[in-house]
Amino acid sequence: MSESTDGVVLAADGRPLKQSLRRALMRQKMRALMLVAPLLIFVVVTFIVPIISMLFRSVENDIVPNTLPGTVVELAEWDGSTGVPPEEGVFRNLYIDLFKAEEAKQHTRLGTRLNYEKTGLSSLMRTTGRGLDDIGEEWQDPLEDIDANFKDGAFWFDMMSGSGGEELLEERRDLWVAMTGESMAGDVGFVPSAEVANMLPWTARAYADFAIWTAIADEDEVAKEDPWEAVYGALGMDLTNPATISAIASYNGSGADALKTAVANIDQLPKQGFREFFAAENEDWLSPEVWATIKLYSDRITSGYFLNAVDLQLTPEGVELKPDNEQIYTQLFMRTLYMALIITASCILLGYPVAWLLANLPMRTASLLMILVLLPFWTSLLVRTSAWKVLLQQQGVINEILVWLGFVNDADRLILMNNATGTVIAMTHILLPFMILPLYSVMKTIPPSYLRAAKSLGATNWTAFWRVYFPQSVPGIGAGSILVFILAIGYYITPEIVGGTSGVFISNRIAYHISSSLNWGLAAALGSILLIVVLGLYWCYDKIVGIDNVKLGG
Repeated sequence: MSESTDGVVLAADGRPLKQSLRRALMRQKMRALMLVAPLLIFVVVTFIVPIISMLFRSVENDIVPNTLPGTVVELAEWDGSTGVPPEEGVFRNLYIDLFKAEEAKQHTRLGTRLNYEKTGLSSLMRTTGRGLDDIGEEWQDPLEDIDANFKDGAFWFDMMSGSGGEELLEERRDLWVAMTGESMAGDVGFVPSAEVANMLPWTARAYADFAIWTAIADEDEVAKEDPWEAVYGALGMDLTNPATISAIASYNGSGADALKTAVANIDQLPKQGFREFFAAENEDWLSPEVWATIKLYSDRITSGYFLNAVDLQLTPEGVELKPDNEQIYTQLFMRTLYMALIITASCILLGYPVAWLLANLPMRTASLLMILVLLPFWTSLLVRTSAWKVLLQQQGVINEILVWLGFVNDADRLILMNNATGTVIAMTHILLPFMILPLYSVMKTIPPSYLRAAKSLGATNWTAFWRVYFPQSVPGIGAGSILVFILAIGYYITPEIVGGTSGVFISNRIAYHISSSLNWGLAAALGSILLIVVLGLYWCYDKIVGIDNVKLGG
């Protein structure tokens, strides 16, 4: 180390000392970061990312706007308070959107999502999806009778093809991507004619949808395939527009003769609108409640899942309480917390004496007993829980012993399974080691001389324990209680096997929605609320007891 002419202290390498120290500290921090990087990445991938995904899933609501994009936009202008169904424009968009969804088999997914909010919408979407071809044929048959060219797929391709419609094609491709979640990338082999798209806007959209799906999903050549029935229905929509009829009269491009013939015989086309055809398929389409549900859940972000998770529901009139026979989640949350507290208290009562024995017996004996404490960890959780099912049932070991000893009549055997009692017993056994180990590690640090000193000053055994020993063991109780309580509220297997209907936890309902009902949004909302409850209890514990006072010994 030296000093420069201007008074700056230099390091051995000639750099200013402060700069060298900063570089050295930076290298140390980088080395430390590299050492913890694998663990940090593991925590982020397996813990942080799933939690963020769960929180997003609990408010995500893309299914309705992605499956019915045109319908949602048109429906925004509908006033549900009038008590009448939407106008014809909404039903036209519904036909185009739902036909696409049916081709991609996405209409059942839409029905499932809406069925979470209003029972019956799943079957409505399925049955209507099967009848969409019939609705389109109401226009297809007379159009083909008017001009045979409408039967030819090549004729349609020539009439709809051209230039200038690239933006329309990409717009419809983006809608396919949003609905299916697939890239839909590739050459369609078709570009809409801008002139025809301006003259026949509904037809251009429907034919572009047909062309994209035919070329990308079905891998067929668009020019050789007959168009969907939806294309005929869309042409029927356009032919009801006076501006379209006027444009056709001056149109001289491909298909002009067939279009002019169709206009000349327009009286042969159906006089009914799509509203009437949907009503003929299922009269529920005229129910304002159906449309109110679709409109209510057409936003991409929804609070509906969280409201359902606390037995509330989102209605056109605002947030309302669910009917009494549907209020289950608040009760499940309260039951979960209550039973977790009972299990924690049971573990304290049973684990404290065991931990005291382990801490005060000779090392050889304590080590043997510790092996017995850890022995359950060597057995599968499923096996242990199933064993309790054998023990607790009415014809099980426990009842047989009680009957044999005369404590219980054979006709009055105890019901210890498929209820809260079975859950508490089984989970106390399973979680007991998690209470004993923190208690033992703290008790081992309490010098026995403290109790002897208290007794030498005149304290009784109870006074010495309660005034001297117990306060020093409280940190172990706190550590074990937090560990057992948090594990208990998230348990699934044990309550599922021995809990029946009155002994299951909220975690069982979360698992049901993930694996059976497939209502992942509600499952994510329930999981998020459970996480918030745990964090809230943790915060309260920190404020009341102090998390710094919780230790595992040492």
